[in-house]
Amino acid sequence: MSGANNYIPMWLLAELTYACPLQCPYCSNPLQLPANRKQELSTEQWLRVMREARKLGAVQLGFSGGEPLVRKDLVQLIEAADDMGFYCNLITSAVGLTAEKITSFKEAGIKHIQISFQGSTKETNALFGGTDSFEHKLAMTKEVIAQGIPLGLNFVLHRQNIHQVSDFLEIAQELGAEFVELANTQYYAWALHNRDQLLPSSEQLEEAEAATNRFRAQHKGRMNVIFVAPDYYEKRPKKCSNGWGTTFITVTPEGDVLPCQSAKIIKGLQFPNVREESLMDIWRESDLFNRFRGTQWMQEPCASCPEKEIDLGGCRCQAFMLTGDVNATDPICEFSPDHHLITDAIAAAERDELAEQKAAPLLFRNTINAKKMAEKEN
Repeated sequence: MSGANNYIPMWLLAELTYACPLQCPYCSNPLQLPANRKQELSTEQWLRVMREARKLGAVQLGFSGGEPLVRKDLVQLIEAADDMGFYCNLITSAVGLTAEKITSFKEAGIKHIQISFQGSTKETNALFGGTDSFEHKLAMTKEVIAQGIPLGLNFVLHRQNIHQVSDFLEIAQELGAEFVELANTQYYAWALHNRDQLLPSSEQLEEAEAATNRFRAQHKGRMNVIFVAPDYYEKRPKKCSNGWGTTFITVTPEGDVLPCQSAKIIKGLQFPNVREESLMDIWRESDLFNRFRGTQWMQEPCASCPEKEIDLGGCRCQAFMLTGDVNATDPICEFSPDHHLITDAIAAAERDELAEQKAAPLLFRNTINAKKMAEKEN
């Protein structure tokens, strides 16, 4: 366990709440959400978490959710984090955001705001997000830029909106954004449940990337555009959160501490809580954070792979979700004995252009909003 002292958690992700006005069918929050918000950490508890993370060496702090704007103490938390020396990021849908709040966040010390869009039109944004918020998102994006706060736009791509890539980029350019992330859905939590309806075909993916490259060529240097492909179309896995227990700490609304956002899906692990232990003890001494540090835990084919230090066996959550074995090679890897699980999913995505109409309906995070949207569409 002494090896834990060699790692510094550079990034603290503070998931302040799971409450959210959106219904996204690819939401990274757990499928089983708490029935109420009474179990959320208090302001004082979050302040202690931030102090302990800073003492460990964390320098980046992301306020996320759910929707962090739901928290009434958000300005207080931002101000305290800035005083501690964190570079503070706000990750938001912009639902509930106002010009006055942006001003207060800026005065409190926010250094970056990320706003997500669920579609490139009012209709698609409402369909996948469940709110009539498109025009408001546009207005708040302009306001963030006007107030001089660095901004990132996040467009989450999937089978049913990936054809809108050019539209997303034109919107970002018109708004004056400096940074855009075209983030293809990664298949965890709600997105895994909806994978058959969300995974794009290789043709769709190639067309979207080509459209992105054309935009880059035409508008070279004016806007930084990142295109993130789905893991499923890679032959080699990525490091699990840049290395399990080496770089990131996620604290959930109820205080559980995780090496990545999705770790709670892994059955059989014990998840320490900041109400009971210090963040330093959790980072350095807990079985959870030490479980997959390094390479000694690996089984074949990872154990003898010459690239094991590069990808560290891939994503532990993905390995567990798809194989039921948390120690397995990430099936994304072409050398995994379970790689057929990925190729089968891709093959299904390649079949029939009418797959969306034949597939089961999407399961939206907020089923009440989903039902209302469906009735409105019909």
